[in-house]
Amino acid sequence: MAINKHLIALDLDGTLLTDDKTISDYTKKIIRLAIEEGHIVVIATGRPHRSSTLYYEELGLQTPMVNFNGAYIHHPTDHKWDILHSPLPLRNAQQIIQTCYDLEVGNIFAEVQDQIFLDRYDQEIIDVFVEPNNKELITIGSLKNELTNDPTSLLIHPNNHQVETLRQYLDDQHASIIEHRKWGVPWDVIEIVRKGINKSVGLHKIAHYFHIPSDRIIAFGDEDNDLEMIDYAGVGVAMENAIPELKQVANYETNSNQADGIGRFLADYLQIENTPTITS
Repeated sequence: MAINKHLIALDLDGTLLTDDKTISDYTKKIIRLAIEEGHIVVIATGRPHRSSTLYYEELGLQTPMVNFNGAYIHHPTDHKWDILHSPLPLRNAQQIIQTCYDLEVGNIFAEVQDQIFLDRYDQEIIDVFVEPNNKELITIGSLKNELTNDPTSLLIHPNNHQVETLRQYLDDQHASIIEHRKWGVPWDVIEIVRKGINKSVGLHKIAHYFHIPSDRIIAFGDEDNDLEMIDYAGVGVAMENAIPELKQVANYETNSNQADGIGRFLADYLQIENTPTITS
């Protein structure tokens, strides 16, 4: 029987991944069944490519991927695919870095695709953000000296009392150039990318490539960097653990990332197998 092919976009942290950063067996099984039925599954994450490939390979994907919240859209297994890289202009990045120095923030972290630049040595940050097999990709030292190319993203690790002050400064001084998002717990991190860049940009490009209309796009997310993607998708799904703002724009809510939220929703919505009814 012919199916209406859907494009299924999966955020990683807090969505596809459980709190211990794994994909549950049930959700993995349902995703693979969806792929076997002809649906197209893609990863859309704020993570860089290097820390997404493990899950890409685990799911057996052969599709494009959205990294850095849309600043880097590419196809890991098809190098002829039209890559879209939209970095932040270096001049603006350096202005923001100088402000971070003036405020004496905890640390600053820049990425140029998979190259990593850390302003000050911090073993905890290295352990969390740099995979053991990618240690050679990191450069440690003053970003004003070491960062010489347009960064794909900037990550600022402010002290707790600086978060709102810094975000207000970014709005006041750089709103026409950048987008900035705050990560959830346990890390108070402000992520900065180029203006107009978000996950929906990547999802639109991929949907156009596969000729999938918006009403057959299913997107899952939990944080504010998923807002545009959830709003853009015809079937926007918020996890039970999602922030309230995301639930307001979503069409549906599903179980948490700890309770097979993606697997349960897809099994029911795509009629892959019988599961509890989803709620809108």
